[in-house]
Amino acid sequence: MSRKKKTTDKTKRISFKLGTSKRKKQRTYRPSLTGILKVLVIVCVFAAAGVSLYFAERYVKSAKPAETGPLELVNIPEWVSSELKAKICDAAGGKTFRLDEEAAEMVAENLASVAWLDNIKIQTTHKQVLIEARWRKPLAMVKSGSQNFYVDDELVVLDFVPIPNLPIVRIEGLSERVPSPGEVWQSDDLDAAVTILAKLDQMDKSVTPDKPLLYEIDRIDVSNFNGRKNGRLPHIVLYTKDGTEIIWGAEFGTWQRYLETTDEEKLAKLYAYYKEYGSLSGGVKYINLRDPQNNIPQPVDKY
Repeated sequence: MSRKKKTTDKTKRISFKLGTSKRKKQRTYRPSLTGILKVLVIVCVFAAAGVSLYFAERYVKSAKPAETGPLELVNIPEWVSSELKAKICDAAGGKTFRLDEEAAEMVAENLASVAWLDNIKIQTTHKQVLIEARWRKPLAMVKSGSQNFYVDDELVVLDFVPIPNLPIVRIEGLSERVPSPGEVWQSDDLDAAVTILAKLDQMDKSVTPDKPLLYEIDRIDVSNFNGRKNGRLPHIVLYTKDGTEIIWGAEFGTWQRYLETTDEEKLAKLYAYYKEYGSLSGGVKYINLRDPQNNIPQPVDKY
């Protein structure tokens, strides 16, 4: 009996201890309000530190000055001179710019008033500021007082810059004053002269690209345009650099009214003579293009 009692007492003591141990464990892992608050405070501290670092990093990046780079003109026609390139760079605002959108907008605004460029596109890369545009090609030169101006095939007036790589023909006898650069010069006599020069430019490209005929033309005279001085005299006359007259006649597209050779025949006769003799100068006193069936005098006829 006593052994059984002792065993029972021991079992009770073990059971009591085990029960006590489970209760202790339950108390140890039960979350308390104080612990939760401590965890929340720690999380908030770390979150605030992370946000501060993020904004600090953004501030450092924004405070870093933008990189700078040179200005570059792309897709430039071969005839553009170094003086004209320098003029465009000066108008843009310099040679070095910040490589950002603000700089691109500033360059575009500065070049908007430059008559030489049309359809301007500005692009900034990580190395440079690129300028691409349609360059206005001068065909003729007009003198007003002591100043010279150019005109392109759209009759846009261009300020003078030395362009040694183009055959630019001087126009004489215009009836109106020269508008400001960048403006379209609405003038019938100017339009007539530029139309003929543009046709000659096209013929040079297709017929005589290696030796353009326009290089031999010094000036074109429209003082008798539409017969305003004398209806019996030629309306338009071109002159070579040695003074040979090229009698064109009426303005382009009006040959029927004055019973002249067609415009196409005039061009064909002129270039046939040029290709045969290699020059318009030194052979004859004049080349008559306006009269139908009229043979151009040969160089020997001069003598």
